[in-house]
Amino acid sequence: MKRRLPLLPAIVLIVFAFFGIAGQYVMPHDPNAMSLWDAYKPPFWQAEGTLTYPLGTDQMGRDILSRIVGGASISMQVGFVVVVVAGSIGAIMALLAGYLGGWVDVVIMRVVDVFLSMPTMLIAIVLAAVLGPSKNNLILVLIVVGWSGYTRVLRSEVLRIKKGEFINLAIVAGSSKLRIMLVHVLPNMVNTLIVVATLQLGLVIITEATLSFIGVGVPPPDPAWGSMLADGRAYISSAWWLAFWPGLAILLVVMSFNFLGDWLRMRLDPRFRQV
Repeated sequence: MKRRLPLLPAIVLIVFAFFGIAGQYVMPHDPNAMSLWDAYKPPFWQAEGTLTYPLGTDQMGRDILSRIVGGASISMQVGFVVVVVAGSIGAIMALLAGYLGGWVDVVIMRVVDVFLSMPTMLIAIVLAAVLGPSKNNLILVLIVVGWSGYTRVLRSEVLRIKKGEFINLAIVAGSSKLRIMLVHVLPNMVNTLIVVATLQLGLVIITEATLSFIGVGVPPPDPAWGSMLADGRAYISSAWWLAFWPGLAILLVVMSFNFLGDWLRMRLDPRFRQV
């Protein structure tokens, strides 16, 4: 089973990516359109439910399904931008620290230690509160608190690659340090970078949802999954669907990224392929 692509997580992520890219064209209603006459409509299979709002409506009469699809777009934008930028910064820092060594390694890794020693969520909350709630500020905050984790993992990979015979041959051939890092070291650490980025995507989505939940992430009325959870927590006993559907979306997407990351780690690591 470990050799095969995890089918169910792959399907979930394909649907998530489709909604993230083309969600505005497939959502049945405007996610921010309010209709107080249709407030608290239950899902279609319950009494008073209707197929017009298949997953029900919230306290403002907004369609839950449309807001889930809109939240997928926001989570995808935030997640992928943060992972690409933070991963790129972390990979560059790891290359410099691992290959150059010396005082460069000492300075970079002490900065990484400082970032890793701080409570990530608390720092993210403080920065988001200072900068103000917006999607761009949220992305910036998550990049600031996220790049150090990549550097810590990838530096050890650079140190391992640095000891390879092909690196010594490149040095003997007269290749510059910059060329060795970009042509020989970087391609050999891409596998590890992909695995770490896949696992970090789930963490970024949870962090984004948490910050939106407490009101310092994506501001309303944008349909962020975290803010939908916050709106629905007061109605769990009377309108369970307000919090259930965004919570289920977060659960499925994050678990799918974790399963996919574990599968990639096994597929891309030669030690697991030999077992």
